[in-house]
Order: sequence, then C-alpha cells, then structure tokens
Amino acid sequence: MNKSLITPMPPTKWYDGLAQYQQQGIAHVLATVVAVNGSAPRELQSKMIVTLDACCDTLGGGSLEHNVTITARQLLNGEINATDARSTQPLKEGKSEKAQAVRRDAVYTKHYPLGATLAQCCGGSVTVMFECFNVMPPMSLLVFGAGHVAAALMTILAELPCQVDWVDSRAEMFERYLTHNPDTVEGQVTYQLPTHIRPHIDEDPVDFVRPFVAKSIKSASINASMKKGTQYFILVMTHDHSLDFDLVRAALDSYVKTGIDSSSLPYLGCISSATKAKRFRDRLLQRDYSEQIVDKLTMPIGLNTGGKEPMAVAISIAAQVMQLYHDL
Repeated sequence: MNKSLITPMPPTKWYDGLAQYQQQGIAHVLATVVAVNGSAPRELQSKMIVTLDACCDTLGGGSLEHNVTITARQLLNGEINATDARSTQPLKEGKSEKAQAVRRDAVYTKHYPLGATLAQCCGGSVTVMFECFNVMPPMSLLVFGAGHVAAALMTILAELPCQVDWVDSRAEMFERYLTHNPDTVEGQVTYQLPTHIRPHIDEDPVDFVRPFVAKSIKSASINASMKKGTQYFILVMTHDHSLDFDLVRAALDSYVKTGIDSSSLPYLGCISSATKAKRFRDRLLQRDYSEQIVDKLTMPIGLNTGGKEPMAVAISIAAQVMQLYHDL
C-alpha cells in the first residue's frame, strides 16, 4: 500500500474541475470568455479551470491559453491587483491582509488582442473574466480509525471543503464503502466516498504521521501571511488504545524534532474518556516528554456539547475543527 498522499489527476471538463476543487477546498480560478470580437479560438462563454499546479479544459490553446494560465496563477499568488479591472500592475507594498483578501476575492477581467499582442493567426480579440475561489488553504485532516465515530464524522466532512486521509489497518472497516461496479478493472478498488476523502488500509498507520506533519510545516511557511487559524488536523480514534498511544507519540516526536513555532504544527486530538486522557498524559510525562509538548495533545477531543451517540461525538469534533480552522 502506497503511504504517500497522492494528488489525483486533474479532470478533463471545466465543470468537473469546478465541482472537484470546490469540494476539496483547493484554490482555483474559473476563466471565462465574456466577449469575442472577430475570429477567436473559442466561442463566447468557453471556460477553463486553473489551479497552482494544474489546468482543466481549454480556451483554445496557444499564446492565449498560456497567458490566461499565467494571469490566473498570478491572481492566486496575490501578484496582481484585481481591484483595477484594466490593469495588471503588481500589488503595492504595504497593503493590509484584509485588502489583499478583498482583492483576491474580486472578479478580474483582461482584454486580449489576439493578433497584435499574442501573435495568434485568428486576428480577433477576446475578453476573459477571472473568478478566484478557495484562495485560503483548505482544512486537511489525517484521521486514524474507521469505527462508528469516524464513520459519522465522514458524513459531516463529506459536505465540507477539505482534504481527508482516512487510515485503518482493518480492510473490513471500509467494505461498506466499496463500489461494486462490473466495469471496474480487475484488481482496482474504488469507494463510494467523495473524492476529497481518501481511505488507506495499512498495517502500519504510524507511518502516515511524519509525512503529514512535514506537509503541514511546508504549507505553513508558504501561507504564513494568508491564514491565522489551524489548517492541519491529526485525529486519533482507533479501536486500540495502545495504537492510539503510538500514534500520539509519533506525532509528538515529530513536533519535538521540528524545533519551530507551535503555530505551524497540526492540531493533535485523541478520542477518550477522562480516565484514558489522564493515563496517556501520565505515561507521556513518565517518558520524559515535557509538559509543554504534552500540552499539544487535545484529549478528550471535541467540544463539550453533550451526548455520547457516535454522531453527537462526531459533531463535537467537527465543531472544534471548524472553530480552530476559522480561528474563533
């Protein structure tokens, strides 16, 4: 089983890309031809989607599409002042974060004389509208355990813009989600889950922790000026208390090794009773973890909302995650 967190291939059609990137919370631009004069590569209302590292559909190829792609990524990176629809001037220094957020949420249009500017044979001109979506980094969750609470949590996360890697060592826990399609290629396993929820069956779940922490630190350095809340979450809720402890230790060990500001570290939460929480804390302190690093563990996980049913617990966890993500 490949333990890397793989990014799927981009979709072919713009509407599939729009649905996928909206659902996953991935930053993207919807580029639309809103005016055509003379001969042009594509007709009015043609669309394509551009992310920081992928494109889907086309506005005709060649220099036009190349320029549209560059412009879209400049918008996503905050390099263009979209409040001026007639300009492609870089953002002036000193702009506040709030001003940048407003600018990047704005609709931006750009006129392309195809012959004079882009040296395309068409000779006409087009105007393209750029709409930015999901500029803020999405929530990213690494969830261990596929029991009743985790299954209920996935019902909630299925409706939110986020990216979820869901790990369990027991293949039978994911059987309810298997797709029974006679057209499926032999040996290929597909699940009836949203594309942003990726199940992983692995006998060594602990191995997923370090790459996830490394990914969170890298993202924090890139998005330092964009996001104040927590983006990455490690949620431990397996069937085995000893495995829970090993996963918690693996996360804390990764935190210790980073030696960086705690704001860059993922949230670490473990499902538990008050008794289990005290036992874990005592064992960690006995193993010479400092109180400062042990305090990075939230246990019991979730807000105190009352109710012990799986969905009630899942709601409390989702509420805590959303609260931390939005820095409330």
